[in-house]
Amino acid sequence: MKTFASLILTAFCLSAPAFASDAPKSAKPDLAAGEAKYGAMCAACHGADGNAGSPEYPKLAGQYPEYLNKQLLEFKSGKRANAIMSGMAAALSDEDMKNVAAWLSAQKPKAGFAKDKDTIALGERIYRGGVADRQIAACAGCHSPTGIGIPAQYPRLSGQHAAYTAAQLTGFREGVRQNNLQMSQVAAKLNDREIKAVADLGVEIGVVIGGGNIFRGMAGTATGMDRATADYMGMLAT
Repeated sequence: MKTFASLILTAFCLSAPAFASDAPKSAKPDLAAGEAKYGAMCAACHGADGNAGSPEYPKLAGQYPEYLNKQLLEFKSGKRANAIMSGMAAALSDEDMKNVAAWLSAQKPKAGFAKDKDTIALGERIYRGGVADRQIAACAGCHSPTGIGIPAQYPRLSGQHAAYTAAQLTGFREGVRQNNLQMSQVAAKLNDREIKAVADLGVEIGVVIGGGNIFRGMAGTATGMDRATADYMGMLAT
């Protein structure tokens, strides 16, 4: 009896990999389909290549696909509130979202340039070191010193329109945007001047792709980022 049971167990174990290999695998995103869907539904606001010209719309080119997909899903579910985007996302299938996100992540981000140089020093201090006496964490801790973020965890911020970044931080602070508790807690401690300063810095913080580190202030200069080719970062926060 014990031998029979052993044979049954052995047979089951040997057959297990076959069952596992039969499990359906997630299909790779279709970049051509993503480009077509993006061109039909998104390009009018976000630009033909994901580099929105208007500061009220975020740049999406070069953003991590996981982040973009998450935002689209949350627009569709209502977790992230925006009348325009909720309507757009409602018309997208899960497959459409993955395809569009993958296509956008492959696009080259364009550099941005801060309009208010006077606020950059304050923004740099907050971004790199936070505000210890008010328990405001440094942005660099999650979004990286150069603003490139962490794939699948934290979005890129560099090169984003300052007006859009400021609007998102204000939305987190005032409870208008509620799809990330961590960002709501951080933004709740920032005043208008600090939000503007961090947003202005975000336009220029970054690294030249394939080049050296040009993060403002690391070399003790005030002009190291003035003509930086930003490694773009899309919508703020996860």
